Amino acid sequence: MDAGMPGGKVDAGGNAAAPRRSEARDGVAQREEEQEEEGDEDLRDGGVPFFVNRGGLPVNEATWERMWKHVAKIHPEGEKVALRIRGATDLPKIPIPSVPTLQPSTLIPERLEAIQRYIRELQYNHTGTQFFEIKKSRPLTGLMDLAKEMTKEALPIKCLEAVILGIYLTNNMPTLERFPISFKTYFSGNYFRHIVLGVNFGGRYGALGISRREDLMYKAPTFRTLSELIFDYEEAYRRCWHTLKKVKLGQCVSHDPHSVEQIEWKHSILDVEKLGREEFRKELERHSRDMRLKISKGTGPPSPTKDRKKDVSSPQRSQSSPHRRNSRTERRPSGEKKPAEPKAMPDLNGYQIRV
Repeated sequence: MDAGMPGGKVDAGGNAAAPRRSEARDGVAQREEEQEEEGDEDLRDGGVPFFVNRGGLPVNEATWERMWKHVAKIHPEGEKVALRIRGATDLPKIPIPSVPTLQPSTLIPERLEAIQRYIRELQYNHTGTQFFEIKKSRPLTGLMDLAKEMTKEALPIKCLEAVILGIYLTNNMPTLERFPISFKTYFSGNYFRHIVLGVNFGGRYGALGISRREDLMYKAPTFRTLSELIFDYEEAYRRCWHTLKKVKLGQCVSHDPHSVEQIEWKHSILDVEKLGREEFRKELERHSRDMRLKISKGTGPPSPTKDRKKDVSSPQRSQSSPHRRNSRTERRPSGEKKPAEPKAMPDLNGYQIRV
């Protein structure tokens, strides 16, 4: 805000305070970007922090109590809902979803529908505590072990967990290409992040995932181009008053569940505003061509079993993962960051509008 305008603040030296606020917002944005690099981009949800269960399962007492305390903070009914559930003696028994059994003769689109039904049956996790700790830098084999645990425990999941589960359940479909798609949106003074598993079968694009919003998760593989798929998500965001800011596209994921390669989460980072509509579309199609090229050259998803060391196993939490492959030179950031938008008045209906 200009210091000469009504409401503008001036410090003791006569300088406008607005630039400081802008710098502070930039600092927050920078820290968020650093979190993303470490694989922690989902630790904030629309400005509201949420927790990750880092102690494994069964959940330890400290994590359990912290979860209920957080539920009381974020739920519209506050402590009442926590007390009502924890004090109930006649809670209904929740059925455990069964992992879909798919025959080789079942068509790929039908298999995808069955997998999506299973993901949906697990239900979205509204507690504010993510039950499974997912480190994006882990080798694929470790993430697949975690996906097995998800099917065993059958707990509610969030969007990143759904992506890992989607990869696990589609590993036996070699004609289906899978790649991560991340979205960053802006609404009512806050940034929101979401991720789905993009799929390509027979030249048609779709996606698997989970969300609070029905139109921000599963997309049947019917889109002719990658840009059509992304624009469909953008329109879905627009319907709930979110502005799409960035899209991050990964490379195709190996079908080898024992691969020690890491998932390339951000091969292309596209700033929607800086690019403009037509350039944004061109960058999406360029990424699509890059994926097809890597697959046709045989340098894409596979990580051949014969190249693995026989004694390699899934790392435990105390072990460090293999050194991250430096693929930043391959990424195509679309320009410098723009200053964050001024924070709007709090939205009283934000709980329902978060996606």
